[in-house]
Amino acid sequence: MSACLEWILIACLALVAIPVLLLLLEVLLALPGRRSAAKLGTVRPSMSVLIPAHNEGQGIKPTLALLLPQLHAGDRVLVVADNCSDDTAQVAREAGAEVVERVDAERRGKGYALDYGVRHLANKPSQVVVIVDADCVFEEGAIERIGTQAHSLQRPVQAFYTMKAPEGAGLKTQIAAFAWQVKNWVRPLGYHRLGLPCQLMGAGMAFPWTVISTMNLASGHIVEDMKLGMDLAERRCAPVFCPQAQVTSYFPLNAEGTKSQRTRWEHGHIAMILSDAPKLLGRAIVTANLGLLSLTLDLCIPPLALLTMMVIGLSVLAAVLWAVTGKMLPVAAAAIVLAMLVSAIMLAWARFGRSIISFAELLMVGVYMVWKIPLYLKFFGARQVEWIRSKRDEVE
Repeated sequence: MSACLEWILIACLALVAIPVLLLLLEVLLALPGRRSAAKLGTVRPSMSVLIPAHNEGQGIKPTLALLLPQLHAGDRVLVVADNCSDDTAQVAREAGAEVVERVDAERRGKGYALDYGVRHLANKPSQVVVIVDADCVFEEGAIERIGTQAHSLQRPVQAFYTMKAPEGAGLKTQIAAFAWQVKNWVRPLGYHRLGLPCQLMGAGMAFPWTVISTMNLASGHIVEDMKLGMDLAERRCAPVFCPQAQVTSYFPLNAEGTKSQRTRWEHGHIAMILSDAPKLLGRAIVTANLGLLSLTLDLCIPPLALLTMMVIGLSVLAAVLWAVTGKMLPVAAAAIVLAMLVSAIMLAWARFGRSIISFAELLMVGVYMVWKIPLYLKFFGARQVEWIRSKRDEVE
């Protein structure tokens, strides 16, 4: 019996070691300080900026004020006011955007709004479509960088999409901001330096019209961006990361908004690992699709808190087995996996996380993981399967 438990534990550790090893590799590749030059191309295409917006009347005006000056004559900004019960459409029109309103109580979610917007843009398509959320801010020149690169490569291009903790945010939000930095900056940067693609992040995405107009966007999937990236990889048109372009948003300061946001992202991610990753790995191997293979392996890295909990849990079980039976092999394997994970996290923090969270705050990660336990348990009992807009902070 003890031998059976030993090998089951070793098998579990080997399975968890794969995403941990990949995470460590991505972090190590991202460490060099110098950014590689972007292959932007020389011809600026005509562009349409597509903004899906559900009850964003309070926040969309500042976004448009910073966005519109970056566009050229002939470019379009289309706001899809999706199932809104506020003044989103009016505010967007007054700010200078083109607006279409969509009302469909049954088909709700960002994917449906994007599909509606793309079909509207088809009346006069631009060469490139850039997708941005209503509460995001592009740094100067970012739209031109990703748009030009997407046109030149004829592939989707993803800017660095960062989410910051607002002033006055608590420990949980600060740790979440660090985890976001690892997921959306460190990991794609490491892959980028190997010439590999990146996941789509939901905002700051540029698509050639010939690509976006052929994709099935009409979906209520709660992580529609991640799914779209995998669909593109299956078509051998996986997204390219552009480290030289940045788009920024902020975590909600209110606890309800943060909880809703994290639940949607993490339940959707875990569901894709369990339901989609095995078949995607099979297709990638059978078709020799390197882009799909690399993105599927990256997809299999669970959220950082969950991965840490899994490694610690298996390490505790290995220690218990050693104490009861004296079997050392699981303990040795657990120690190696734990060391790799700690190394990845500490290296990522030392190089990319010091401005986000202090070392003392990082050591409080145990509190953050305890807070996340109900979220992960809810996945098995009351999983979120529908897209729900996160509650925003009030804007003065």
